[in-house]
This record gives sequence, C-alpha cells and structure tokens, in this order.
Amino acid sequence: MKAYFINKVLATTVVGSYPVVKGTGIKSFFDPFGPSVETAVSDQISAGIDIISDGQVRGDMIGVFSGKLPGIKGQDVIGKIESASRPITVADTKYARSKSLYVKGIITGPSTLAHGLHISSSMYRNREELVPDLAAALATEARYLEAVGITLLQIDEPIFSTGIADLAIGKQAIELITSSLKIPSCMHVCGNLANTIDDILKINVNVLDFEFSKNPANLELFGSRDLAGRMIGYGCIDSSAEKVESTNEIKKRIEKGVDVFGARAMLVDPDCGLRMRSRESAFWKLKNMAEAAKEVRLAL
Repeated sequence: MKAYFINKVLATTVVGSYPVVKGTGIKSFFDPFGPSVETAVSDQISAGIDIISDGQVRGDMIGVFSGKLPGIKGQDVIGKIESASRPITVADTKYARSKSLYVKGIITGPSTLAHGLHISSSMYRNREELVPDLAAALATEARYLEAVGITLLQIDEPIFSTGIADLAIGKQAIELITSSLKIPSCMHVCGNLANTIDDILKINVNVLDFEFSKNPANLELFGSRDLAGRMIGYGCIDSSAEKVESTNEIKKRIEKGVDVFGARAMLVDPDCGLRMRSRESAFWKLKNMAEAAKEVRLAL
C-alpha cells in the first residue's frame, strides 16, 4: 500500500495528543477545553504538520472513552459494555477537519482500554472478555469519525509492547474495528517491540506506528521482516523529553529510517503523544520535525 491518502513522500503527522493550553473569557466558561482544541490545531498547522489531530486535550486515553461507555462507571466495569449513545470525539475532530484537509481520527485500542479498567461485575471474568465488547463499542465511534471525513483512523495500543495483553484477542479486536471502515487504518504501539514484534505484524492495518527515537533498537528489528506493503509511522522525536532536538538531529534519524523502509513507506511523526510537554517544546519539536522531513524529501 502506498500513501494514497496523501500525495506526499515523507508526509508528517502526530501520534495525537498536545499540551492543554487553557483559554480565558466567556467562551472558556462554557467549554473549558474548546480553546485548547483550537490552540492544538492551530499550532500543528503552523508547525507544518500534514496530517493533524484534534490534540486529544479533553482527558487521558482511558478516561475519555470509559467515561462515556454504558457498562462503565468511572474506571469500573459495572455491567455489559455497549456503544455510547452519541459520538465521543467527533466534535473536536470535526473542528480539526474544518481547518485541515488531512486529519487523523484517534481512538484508544480495546486491549489498552481493557487493561486500564477495573472489573466490578460478574458479567466479565477477566480483561480478555472485556476486549470484544470494547471493540464493538469503539467500532461505532470509528464509523462516526469516518463519516466526518478523516484521512486515517489511528488505534492506540501501547499495551501491545509490554507482553501483558493477549495479542491473539487483540488482533481480532483491532480487525473488528477496521473491517467496518473504508478509510485506511493505523495502529500505534510505543515502547520496545523486541518481544512482541512478530505478533504485532500479524495485525491487519495499513500503517504500523512505532517509536524509533527513544527506542532506536526497534529499527534493527525490521531488517529481515516484511511489512507486506504496509506503511510505517516513523517516530523520530522523543516525546518523553522536554529538550527540543535540532532539525539536523531529526534529519539523521529520518535518514536511518529511509535506509531501512524507503521514503515512500514512511509517515514521519513523534514517538508518542506530546501531552506532557510544554506548548513551546511541543511546537518546536513538531516544527523542527517538519523541516527535517522537508530537507530529506528534497534530497531524495
């Protein structure tokens, strides 16, 4: 699969989250996070990001979904999990879509969500039994996102690098979500992939998004592994550190990726979300990343 969803080699994107920048005035009174969404979207566009997100500013990746799904109260599973009665992330994504042609919709993966919950109901014996019902509920949200014109749906499954989750069940859950969509899908897994890479590569998505900055050893895992025509979301800036990498430093990381994957198979992005960074750090990390990708692109 080529980058048919955006006609640009080494297109830049984000994993999703952005620092929460609170607004002031009457508008913030009615929607405290509205200005945060606007800032996140504006900053990404100003930084030169090709495929933006809504900034994921309204909460952590577990709470933003668990708080809206029937069968869950807080982070306690109290009954059968079902789809939300209305879209959860669509309003903010729709705003981002009004400002950019290319927007990534993002949902927390069912396995990661399951491992962030407490089971307080006899309906489920373990987290593995939660996963299919969570996947069905999240598939509804994915279709809502598709309907507003997103370019790509990203499913976040950081739990997959830990070895804790059942990856066979996780695979079925991811594919339940993606099989109902016509748009391309992406799965983000951060962390060291050494112990789970072969199982992760069996999952049927169009883009596999990994971190290669904080975990450069991940790059060594792909020398003999076939991506079967899929793309790589290539994490090339360290989301865990406040320090802003120079354009030249990021450029060298991207060039290493090009040597392994080829430029046409890569989307360039941070290792993970930038929510914990300052706004200044997050912006300049993205801006330098976009400039580095441009320099590599022009040199091809």
